[in-house]
Amino acid sequence: MVSLPMPGTATLPENAGDIGQSGHFRALESLYASAPVNALFRSRLEVPGPGEARISFEVGEEHHHAAGAAHGTLYFKMLDDAAFYAANSLVTDRFLLTTGFNLFFTKPVREGPVVAEGKWISGKRRVYVAEARLVDAEGEEIGRGTGTFMRSNIPLGGLPGYRT
Repeated sequence: MVSLPMPGTATLPENAGDIGQSGHFRALESLYASAPVNALFRSRLEVPGPGEARISFEVGEEHHHAAGAAHGTLYFKMLDDAAFYAANSLVTDRFLLTTGFNLFFTKPVREGPVVAEGKWISGKRRVYVAEARLVDAEGEEIGRGTGTFMRSNIPLGGLPGYRT
């Protein structure tokens, strides 16, 4: 898993309702799988614990730019999603929205398995900060990003994909 700084201990908010922490994590995984954009990517989300998210995916030629390596849109999408779900694992009543994201490319990748590892960093009320990194099949970091996420007015329970 990612070894990024994480102040304090993340816990499930009091508004968790009846589904519990594990149910919330499984519902987030279902929400990810239900998003239409994810039909474009061979990917799978896992929320192993509070403030953590992991997306496994495959890079193929269909993701390449003209020079034959993965396009930056793939880096952004997977980093944003991993950081987003790490943050939203701490919020059970509302869907978070990305308000900003800084991205750093460290190595091109052409094909093969990649993992996006997200970790909550700070924030427990309205704005959350989370980081993510991409790791290739050799275990090398190929990208990193930090995002800020804000509580929206969209109830998680009202989204069709959010189910246990």
